[in-house]
Amino acid sequence: MDRSRQNEWKQAAAEEAAKLVENGMVLGIGTGSTAAFFIEALAQRISREGLRIAGIPTSEETAEHARRLNIPLTSFADHTQIDMTVDGADEVQVETLFLIKGHGGALLREKIVASSSKWMVVIADDTKLVQRLGSLCPVPVEVVQFGWQSTERKLQKIGAKTALRMDSSGQPFRTDSGNYIIDCDFGAMQDPKETAHNLDHVVGSVEHGLFLKYASQVLIGGRDGVRTLMRVNS
Repeated sequence: MDRSRQNEWKQAAAEEAAKLVENGMVLGIGTGSTAAFFIEALAQRISREGLRIAGIPTSEETAEHARRLNIPLTSFADHTQIDMTVDGADEVQVETLFLIKGHGGALLREKIVASSSKWMVVIADDTKLVQRLGSLCPVPVEVVQFGWQSTERKLQKIGAKTALRMDSSGQPFRTDSGNYIIDCDFGAMQDPKETAHNLDHVVGSVEHGLFLKYASQVLIGGRDGVRTLMRVNS
């Protein structure tokens, strides 16, 4: 689809998410193109309204963007509990709000922040909605550099078609934590919980991009505006 139209939808969802931020919140701030729109909208509220927040960024890229816009940042040393996190997603499973995240390369820090949050708001556009996770993109898996070839073989044994992620210079992509990412294509998953369980037990893997039961609320931008999906607790 047209990239400019898609960006309009992302921006609309991000601006709606910024409206949910309340004075005094400790806020997890995500990484990626959609999260960048949120950072811009949040900075406008801080400048216009004098909104007081303390942000915990999920990447060095996000931290730099926030600092440029004078968004106050903090760390887990001062705040171990996050009131709300706002972040994007690469895929959103409509029925469950299960996610694939990590194509921006920040999945480890994103999951640490999400797991420490009382509420997680996911912002995305209509193109990210799927009936089954894995329909559009692979699952990123962050792995330690040492023995990554052995880790990749382990991932292949649990059914993944694997590819080591490369950067723009043709070298292995390195995360902020100095790890590699292996993108794992499982196809459209019948049971993402089983896949997540298998990934949890791969030696050499640090974390994976299946975010199951993290999203509390999803804001989806589309041609008819922004709609809200809420997780139903079973």
